[in-house]
Amino acid sequence: MKKPRVRRRKSYVLKAKSLKAKNPKFTFDNGFMQSDTWRVFRIMSEFVEGFEALSKVKGGVSFFGSKSTLPDDPYYKFAYKSARLLAKNGYSIITGAGQGIMEAANKGAYDGGGLSTGLNILIPEVQIPNPYINYLIEFRYFFVRKVMFTKYSCAVVVFPGGFGTLDEFFESLALIQTDRIAAIPVILAGSDYWKGLLGWMKGEMIKRGTIEKKDLNLFYVVDTPQQLLSAVKKFYKKSKSRAKK
Repeated sequence: MKKPRVRRRKSYVLKAKSLKAKNPKFTFDNGFMQSDTWRVFRIMSEFVEGFEALSKVKGGVSFFGSKSTLPDDPYYKFAYKSARLLAKNGYSIITGAGQGIMEAANKGAYDGGGLSTGLNILIPEVQIPNPYINYLIEFRYFFVRKVMFTKYSCAVVVFPGGFGTLDEFFESLALIQTDRIAAIPVILAGSDYWKGLLGWMKGEMIKRGTIEKKDLNLFYVVDTPQQLLSAVKKFYKKSKSRAKK
């Protein structure tokens, strides 16, 4: 299949070569980190550019998961099918723009005819954006990028991953639990992968009183794309019902 052409918003994307280049070169420079005063302005500019760029993204569903997941992995296929189904139902897909689960979700969104958004991070170990993104934005700061994920997502889907994936999962729950953001559906994909963590949360965290039993209702666990879509729709159907009362 012919790979899609990536459309870049000129005023929002930091300097980078075309994704089709054999050896993409990113302008990552640590020099700006030497001055806290000037760094403030760069941080401000990234927030402004990010807000403007993502203001057009409606019904965004963020996918998180390992960049090491290969195309023949069942979870890659799960992410692809889920993103494709969501796209066909009018949702936009947002990822970290990398490989693995991120690529699977962007590919699913693209094939489903939806908006396939990638929020890439410029780091010394270059992360080359996957070729299935039709709206690419790049950041130097992790925390600015995380704000964009949070602000423009109406749902968060968490596939098997490492520390970064766990960080996104628990931060989403913490923000909802403390009423820092409006509640959104947070979905763990793949009960087999997450059962150990869930067992620990029930057996240790609840037992020791560090969280309450009701906190486990802040997220869903699903095993199929249909269940995932249903969880998102069910959440907002309940929200509308509560709003009417």
